[in-house]
Formats: sequence, C-alpha cells, structure tokens
Amino acid sequence: MDWFLLVFIAVGLSLAMAASWVVQRMTGRSGWIDTIWSLAVGIGGIAAAFFANGAFGRRMTVLVIVAVWALRLGWHIGKRTKGAGEDPRYAKLIKVWGDSAGRRLFFFLQVQALAAFILVFAVYLAATNDEAYPGGRDFLAMLIAAAALVGETISDGQLSRFRKTPQAKTEVCEVGLWRYSRHPNYFFEWLFWCCWPVFAASTSMSGLLSLLAPALMYWLLAHVSGIPPLEEHMLHSRGDKFRALQRRVNAFFPGPRKRESRPSGE
Repeated sequence: MDWFLLVFIAVGLSLAMAASWVVQRMTGRSGWIDTIWSLAVGIGGIAAAFFANGAFGRRMTVLVIVAVWALRLGWHIGKRTKGAGEDPRYAKLIKVWGDSAGRRLFFFLQVQALAAFILVFAVYLAATNDEAYPGGRDFLAMLIAAAALVGETISDGQLSRFRKTPQAKTEVCEVGLWRYSRHPNYFFEWLFWCCWPVFAASTSMSGLLSLLAPALMYWLLAHVSGIPPLEEHMLHSRGDKFRALQRRVNAFFPGPRKRESRPSGE
C-alpha cells in the first residue's frame, strides 16, 4: 500500500474543502461546496488510479470512470448553483449555528474531506487489483458504473425540466424515474459507488475495505445529509402534497408505487 500517495491525497482533499469554505463565505452560495467536493474526489480518484500498482488496463478504466463521474456531477451542481440561491440544507445549518457558523462550517467541511478520502480509498483499492484484465468482475463493475451514471443523469435532467415548469412552485415531482423513488438521483449516486468493491475483489481484505464506500454513501444520503434535510424542507414548503408522495413512493430504492388508502365511505 502506497502510504505516501494516500497521505498526499488526504492533504489535498482537506485543502480543497478549506478552499470551498472560503468560496462559500465569499459568495454566500453553499452549492459551490458540493461542486468543489465532487471535483476534489474526482481528482483524488484519478491520482489514486494513475499511481496505483494494479493492472494497467484496470487502472485506466477506473481512472476514466471516476473522471466521468466527477465531471458530470461537478458540472451539474455547478450549473444549478450558478442559477439558484442558497442550498436550503446548508442555509438551515448556518442559521442554527448562528454567530459560530463560520467556524463550525469549516470543521464540518473537514469531516466531508474525511468522507471524501474514504471514497477515494475505495477507488485506490480497485486500481490496485493486479489480476489479469479484463475479467468477468470488471465487466460487471463497468455495467454497474454505466447504469448508475446514466440513471443519475436521466433523473437529474427530469428534475431540472420539472423545476422550469409553473407546477414546480406548488407541486412535487413525479415524472419519469421520480414516480418510483422520491430520490432516484441519490439511489443512482449510491449505486455508482457499488462498482468499486466489484473492481477491487481480488483479495478478501481489499474487497471488504472497499465496501466502506457504498456503505458510507448510503448512510450519508439516506440518513444524514441527503434525504432527511431535503425532505424536511419539502414538508415545510409542500406540506400535505409531499406527505401524500411519501405514502405513494419509496424514499430511496425504486419500487412499485403504493395505493393511498381512502377514508371509509368514499
């Protein structure tokens, strides 16, 4: 294991999130934090894949996949941030933190740097696999990554188009993939990180450690910084309409829509 490379990546991620703190304080737009985070993870993943000691073909495949992920997500969030106001999730945190918001946001972003390192470490483990390339697991991992990138791109596009309609001011999004999951973009983002354990499964230890990436991403999206604050905001802004959506549609994993029970006598 190349400890110097991993330390270099960890320091780089920490500095990137420190830079995102400066940008947020200067612009008042927290969306740039997620933009910088995405690009920092991508750059860290590219460095990990390039300098790892695994099979060359697998390393280059890993490098391309993580680069495509970072460019797509960074561009999407950056474009959304440029044309929008403050992210409601960060806005609430800053309001709750009050006078200590600047200091607490800085340390909060360093925690995000740590999470980013865990994700990049999974990319590194995938790139250190020295088995003959390509193998059956490589094709499976590429299929998972492709499905995730396509699914997230489609769901992001569907939501972006919905937000431009007059109905978006008062209604909830139930178009396309959003009919089967309240957060299909989050689901596909999690699915993307499931490809790295498949790439890395040359040894039991690498495979087990790389599982930290999808486990962490699921925990963050489903229980911490993804669904909970966003749904709290939607309940505040859409009220009963969003409560009805919660009864009809799964929160995370896509699935069949549920029938709403009607009061007796109807």
